[in-house]
Order: sequence, then C-alpha cells, then structure tokens
Amino acid sequence: MKLIDKYILKKFLTTFVFVVLVLVTIIVVIDFTEKNYKFIDNEVPNKEILKYYLTFIPFIAGLITPITVFIAAVLVTANLAVRTEIIAILSNGISFRRMMVPYFLGASMIAIISFYLNGWWLPDLNKIRINFEVEYLEKPFYFSERNVHMQLNATDFLYFQRYNNRSDMAFKVTLERIKEHKLVQKMTAEKMKWDTLTKKWELQNWNRRTIKDFGEDYESGDKLDTLLNIKPEDFAYKYRLNETLTIDELNEYIDILKSRSSDEVEVYEIEKYIRYMLPYAVIILTLIGISVSAEKSRGGTGFKVALGFLIAFIYLIMFVLAKAIAEAGSISNNVLAIWMPNIIGLIAGLILYRFVPR
Repeated sequence: MKLIDKYILKKFLTTFVFVVLVLVTIIVVIDFTEKNYKFIDNEVPNKEILKYYLTFIPFIAGLITPITVFIAAVLVTANLAVRTEIIAILSNGISFRRMMVPYFLGASMIAIISFYLNGWWLPDLNKIRINFEVEYLEKPFYFSERNVHMQLNATDFLYFQRYNNRSDMAFKVTLERIKEHKLVQKMTAEKMKWDTLTKKWELQNWNRRTIKDFGEDYESGDKLDTLLNIKPEDFAYKYRLNETLTIDELNEYIDILKSRSSDEVEVYEIEKYIRYMLPYAVIILTLIGISVSAEKSRGGTGFKVALGFLIAFIYLIMFVLAKAIAEAGSISNNVLAIWMPNIIGLIAGLILYRFVPR
C-alpha cells in the first residue's frame, strides 16, 4: 500500500467515525428530549434509561451507516479537491480510478463489519432496547383479534373465537385435520390453555370426531394435553420483532410462517433482503460521493456537502418508498423492490463517474 493510499484511507475512516459520532449525538439528544416526559411519568430508573441508550446508540449507528459513509466520502474528496491535492495526485501518474482504491477498501471494511453487526450482534441488543420500549413507552398489549383462523402445518388448521394473552388461554377452539381435501378429524374444546410445565396446550371440555371410510369414531373428555405448532409467543406483542431476530433466527421464523401459510412472511423476508442489501449500498454511495465531489468548484466544500446531503436524502426517500412498496405487495418481486435504490444509485454513480474530470 502506497503512502497516498494510507493517507486517503485514514482520512476516510476517521471522517466516517466523526460523522457517525456527530449524527448519533444529535439523534440521541432529540430522542431523549422527546421521551423524557415518558421516563418521568413512568418513573423509569436511571439505570434502565442508561442501559436503553447504550443499546439505542449502536442501533442508530448501524441504521445510518450507508448515509454516513456517503457524507464521509463527500467531505474527504471535496477537501482534497479544494486543496488541489487531487490534481497533484493525477499529475504524478496515478489515475483517478487508482486513487479510488483506498476509498473502496475503507468502504468494504465498513460494509463487512456493518453486515455482521446488523446480522447478528445488533439484533441481540435490539431485544433489550425493544423490551424497554414495550415496558415503559408503549401501551399495555392485549390480543384483540376475534375469530382467528390459522394453518399450523400442511394438514392441521386451528380456529378460536378469542385469545387472552394475559392467561395464555383461547376460547371456543376448533382443530381440523384435512388430507387430500377431505376432513379426517375434528376436535372442539371450550378452552385451550398453555401449560408452562409440560410446554403443551391443555384442551378443556373437548370432543373429537375421527372420520373413517365407513363411519366415524367419537371421543370426549375434560382435559387433554396436545402438542401444536404454536406457542404463546405467537400471540404476544410483535412490536418490531423483525429487528430483534438475527439472520439465522429470521430464516427459522420465515420457515415457520411459511409452514403456516402466514400473511406475515413478506415482512420478515423484506427485513432479510434489507440486511443483505445495505452493505452494497455502502459501496455504491461511496462511488457517488467521490464522483459528485471530485471536481473543484467555486462554491467550495460547503456546496459539495449540501449537494451530498441532498443526494443522501433522495436515496433515503427511495429506500423508504421501496420498502413500503414491497410491504404493500405492489410488486411481485420483493428482492427487486428492495434493490431498486441500489440499482438506480449504481447507474447514477457510473454516470457521475464518467463525467469526473481526469
């Protein structure tokens, strides 16, 4: 690695860290100001507030990483251009493409670390953060759905009239088993309660009809333990649940939802796609940041920084729209919807790069 590579890489990484610290500080101050009255009203211990913000800060830092990398690229390149250092580098026989190598090396390092943190480390921290928000900032959750129908697996279907998430009990329960489009078994029960010791559901006042080729069998009883492909957690508050799952947990949860033919599958698939998309956004935004700020202008670095923030804002709007479109099911290919900002950004970056003076 040449001296100029070390020089640019050091400036790029230190500027990135500086921008992250500044933006995170601003966001934390604003967030604390907005939530302080809730902390006071709910008499939240200072220790819990501190613990909350120790998990909130990494979450925000991970969330804004692509944008902060872009801003860092704009700041560093604009300063190099203003001080005519880019001209000096090019006049010494180093091509503009070669000059970009330390930028992409730094961006790749950030992208890899960001992928690991967003994929595995941050979700575990998010569990603490979101549990805090549910306990102190959100209203108490009550499962309010009525007449719920669920598919448990390929053959079993569950219906209940209502569910009490405080007592983990369902009322007016029906279990049906259907094979080859034929009903082969039907169970009904007045109540279905979760047993914390056996980790099974207890059916109370139950009846079971088993339909055979010739006739049917009928059984009934007061109590019956049964193992179902659901747990009380499935009826708990799912506030930002997707943010608390690691990539491995996401894959497992998606498989479970698919086995139940759940409508929530897309929400968690989109979350997984976003985590794989963001590292590439770091690289693409670095390209755009270098290209948009490499030319020396009369406006100085202030104009370049303002332009950089404008482009970052446009990219953020595109990302929010793409996510909303994917979650709404307005496009058949969710992967394409999530990657659209990166595709457009890459095209824009290559166009900007082509017109950079060399």
